[in-house]
Amino acid sequence: MRRIDQGTEAGSKAGFTLVELLVVIAIIGTLVGLLLPAVQAAREAARRSACSNNLKQLGLALHNFEGAKKFVPAFEYQFTMQEMAKLNPAAFPLYPASEDFRKPMGVLGAILPFIEGGTISNKFNWGRPLIDPINMPPPFTGGQNTPDALATVPAYVCPSTPSNCPSDYGTYYFGTLGLTPPGQVFTLPRTDYVPIRGLHTSLMSCIGMNTSNGNTHNGMLGSADTTTKRTVKFAEVIDGLAKTIMFVEEAGKQLRYFKGATIPIAPPNNMTLNSFYGDWNVARHSRGYSGATILNPGAAGCSVINIYNENSPYSFHPQGVSVVRGDASVGFLRQDIDNYVYCAMVSRDGGEALSDE
Repeated sequence: MRRIDQGTEAGSKAGFTLVELLVVIAIIGTLVGLLLPAVQAAREAARRSACSNNLKQLGLALHNFEGAKKFVPAFEYQFTMQEMAKLNPAAFPLYPASEDFRKPMGVLGAILPFIEGGTISNKFNWGRPLIDPINMPPPFTGGQNTPDALATVPAYVCPSTPSNCPSDYGTYYFGTLGLTPPGQVFTLPRTDYVPIRGLHTSLMSCIGMNTSNGNTHNGMLGSADTTTKRTVKFAEVIDGLAKTIMFVEEAGKQLRYFKGATIPIAPPNNMTLNSFYGDWNVARHSRGYSGATILNPGAAGCSVINIYNENSPYSFHPQGVSVVRGDASVGFLRQDIDNYVYCAMVSRDGGEALSDE
């Protein structure tokens, strides 16, 4: 008679015990915990690389502009009210007196033909302000342009920026001025990159600069003179193109961000043309912020990077922001950069001594 080993047979049918199952779950959880940060870091590295490529395109576009025009574009120009009346008499009554409504496109608009944005550029009349009815599509009052004229330019948006950042000016701003029907949302193209025009006194005082004459205008793109078509030539950047910032990240528009947290806008949807918000006409004086409290985000101090995305470098990359310099090379400025070094990189003709590192 064959003997059956009941213990062996019973053991072959046994499954995982509760302890073994918990051990497996713990191992899987540990692996996920170890791998997830690596995956997230790899994704951010890819986004940062794409962001750097965008800035590279901006740098090359500005070089092509300078090569064609023999000067860099002005950060802004304001038509006089007399010029406005002559340019478009029929539309003149629509214009508010504010200088913000008397500007054609700034630097980012000027380089569109050199950054595969020629199709968009051709839709605008460059001899009129940006918000002239001939340049604006409906629902803008009297708008004659097509909606795709205000399409987002992919090279102007950093992929690390949260996708919920709006491009519209809400229902409040243009509506209260009578430029759109009541309650109608209006959109202008936004950007995460801005040209630097100079230094704000809040930052100048941090390094002992004389502030009696106000903000400086000696940034790479600090000239506003388009009347004579004479702005800055590359040869006049005496500090060296490779040591002078051209464009810097100021990401997150049309929202306000303070050290990673959003700040409510009051009143709601009150987004101001050419002011804080990130349309193509912006150009910045770099400010210094204290970074002490979200209750007073604009408090002056000596912190520069990733504090507040109003007139100061700001990104959603860890530890710093990407910039493109005058020679179209892209670099990364860390949050702990020395204020003197940063200010020296903003000026085009300050004569500061910087290393090549």
